[in-house]
Amino acid sequence: MINPSTTGWIEKYFSERITFNPCESKEVLYQKIRASGFIFGHIIEINSIASQNLIGLKNDELYKIAFIDSLFEMYLYKHPTEKDYKLFFEKVVSFYHLLEKKQETFFSKLISSTNASKLEAIFNIRIQTNKDIISKNFSHVITNALLFIDVLAFEIYLEANTIPDKYLKKIEEIILYTISLSLKTKPKKTSNDTLMIRLFESSVRYAKFSDIEDNNQLKNLKIDYLNNDFERYYLLDLANLSIWDDGLLENEEIYFIEKLGEKLLLSQQWVQQSIEFTSNFITTNKSKISYFNYSNPVKHFYDQTTNGVIVLIKRNKVRLTKELTESKELVSLLAKSTKTDLTKEEKKKVKKQLLDVCKSIPSLTIFLLPGGGLLLPILVKFIPQLLPSAFNENLED
Repeated sequence: MINPSTTGWIEKYFSERITFNPCESKEVLYQKIRASGFIFGHIIEINSIASQNLIGLKNDELYKIAFIDSLFEMYLYKHPTEKDYKLFFEKVVSFYHLLEKKQETFFSKLISSTNASKLEAIFNIRIQTNKDIISKNFSHVITNALLFIDVLAFEIYLEANTIPDKYLKKIEEIILYTISLSLKTKPKKTSNDTLMIRLFESSVRYAKFSDIEDNNQLKNLKIDYLNNDFERYYLLDLANLSIWDDGLLENEEIYFIEKLGEKLLLSQQWVQQSIEFTSNFITTNKSKISYFNYSNPVKHFYDQTTNGVIVLIKRNKVRLTKELTESKELVSLLAKSTKTDLTKEEKKKVKKQLLDVCKSIPSLTIFLLPGGGLLLPILVKFIPQLLPSAFNENLED
């Protein structure tokens, strides 16, 4: 299994990769990346890695794998005879080093020695969202969806060994302009439309919504800067994502998407495919995508956090077992709680000692955050499974 939360995961990814065959066309490559969910900010599959190696991974972990997978697929497409992924490491590191010279600042902070470890550090920085934890849970959909811009820039770098000045800013401006247009076509505005704008505002790195004209029209969309089909495919899909609401596109919205497709010089067949894929993808995965559960953000936040905590508990099973068996008073109180209510003082002891256990395992520091006490019942639920079977039998006795 690949664990992108620890060092060495990139080397592990390449050792577990099923195939190194390149895609035969731009259309096939883009459809492969889109099928993973990378374009929509929600990963559902990575077909170059066996599904059993992805079980139990968190959203950001899946996205790291999908990110390097997309970059490597682009590399294979541009260099179909090159199978040495160490050269790929060099190319990606050089690519991000060039980005730093142009506008980014994260590269200078890296202290890693090998190219693989540098890439792991880069991905840790790139796959991040807003500062506060609740906003973070919602905005990753848009923030991560915009990471495909890196893949677009990487393709240009592979061809020319450079990136045009202000390329990333120009692409983001075109995306923001298109999203602004698409949201204006909606006959019925919802709270999600406002959220969509806020998320794009907080997710772009180079452009600003304030730079977009209020009276923008489709005829003013400047596509001359778009150099290839990947950019056009991507822009159309983002427009579809931005206007998707209840799965039923209004006539005005369909008309806008079709006209946008014409403007982008895409075939009617491709436009229809984009509409159908977006609708099917979101309909199928809506319950798991944070943005579409904004109507009850607190509940969705708690559900997402709960799932993350369960993953952490399972991964730290051995260390938790050791800590718990060394805390006899805690185990005794937990055993007592299954038969009778604990006193107020005993409950305080349980909470304090559980938090002490969590302090010894850095990845469980989420329990120490404000409100982390709400997650303690999850840990308590798993404790019988963590303790040795003989010890459980003694508790039952």
